[in-house]
Amino acid sequence: MLKLPLTEEEARDAVIVALDCDRDEAFHLADLLAGKARWVKVGMTLYYAYGPEMVRAMHDRGFKVFLDLKLHDIPFQIHGAARSASMVGADILSIHGLGGADMVAQARAGVEEAAAEREGDRTRLVAISVLTSMDQEALASIGVDAPVADEVARLAKLAVGAGSDGIVCSPQEAADMRALLGPDALIVTPGVRPAGAALGDQKRVATPAAAIAAGASKLVIGRPITQAEDPAAAMDAIVAELTQA
Repeated sequence: MLKLPLTEEEARDAVIVALDCDRDEAFHLADLLAGKARWVKVGMTLYYAYGPEMVRAMHDRGFKVFLDLKLHDIPFQIHGAARSASMVGADILSIHGLGGADMVAQARAGVEEAAAEREGDRTRLVAISVLTSMDQEALASIGVDAPVADEVARLAKLAVGAGSDGIVCSPQEAADMRALLGPDALIVTPGVRPAGAALGDQKRVATPAAAIAAGASKLVIGRPITQAEDPAAAMDAIVAELTQA
């Protein structure tokens, strides 16, 4: 569990830069961020267009990869999908907590099989709870009447109990999730925005320092870095916030 202020190494390792763009822009950003960032997120936009090549390419450039595919299907399919994603080299892989305990358990079995075959580190799993673009009204619109925090807690307990290494939640639920899941859980928080940054489509947000203080392990930050005039300087500013908090 991270404690503020972070060391520079801890701060750079805590930030996952979301590359939600096309391949050429992703490679350009990776070149700009070389030596600054340690992690990148490859999500659906890149993976559906270019496939496993993107994970391998980012590894070749020295980055660890959060493969954010939000897997959600029957357990048999998720076993194979998680194994395949792990064989490609995903360091962290997202699945949906809504898939249920059997699905999560099969994802864990898949990444364990891949690790044994690769004779390498096991891909860590994080379960999506409630998307950070959703608020209470949006949750109610799909038939979930429980408060957002209660729904996040329910899915977190289910997923971690079935083999997930942690969860994805907004910074606003991070403190409760840390208390619920303990110091070793991997808590990944999208919806992180430096002070003054545009919120975009995010609803439940916090600053980088506030997210770490609440218990986050990893901060997923996209547009405040990738759309900055100087992405490397934007990354450095976030690191400075975390090391000087």
